[in-house]
Amino acid sequence: MARFDFINTSINGLKVVQRQLIEDNRGFLSRFFCAEEFYPIGFNKGISQINHTFTRNKGAVRGLHYQMPPHAEIKLVSCLKGEIFDVAIDLRQGSSTFLQWYGEVLSAENRRSLLIPEGFAHGFQTLTEDCELIYLHSAPYVQGAEAALNAQDSKLNITWPLAIAEMSERDTNHPMINNDFEGIAV
Repeated sequence: MARFDFINTSINGLKVVQRQLIEDNRGFLSRFFCAEEFYPIGFNKGISQINHTFTRNKGAVRGLHYQMPPHAEIKLVSCLKGEIFDVAIDLRQGSSTFLQWYGEVLSAENRRSLLIPEGFAHGFQTLTEDCELIYLHSAPYVQGAEAALNAQDSKLNITWPLAIAEMSERDTNHPMINNDFEGIAV
């Protein structure tokens, strides 16, 4: 029995993961990750870190974060509570979809995750109050390797579903993309 459906997006390597349920009168089981099934579709490294986030307010935006090589990471992002609009931006040098973004609604109800390859920035907007996410990372966080884009950058032209109600001071101050930005080599 297949535990996941892997759905290609418009950006090569970026996948939506639809988790399948095994249900009975007691409830259900839903597998979040299986190395054997994820390896062939791009999560081909071990899990080094698992993060759990909570965002209180509807309309809040977090991100757009990434790590520079050699600390670039694969992420599997899932929503445990609430509903979010999850966004990944292709930053891979030479990619035919360079600086294009893809957004997907993730929620506990739809049981979808976003598998984000190395070389992508990531962020999200909360569509409900009290959202909780879990992230599986292929590399640990390295402060000196962290980089970010501004979620309001007109060059990215992200169509956020709601007016941005809240961003951290740090995320608000991330730079806009300049003409010299060539992306990252992964």
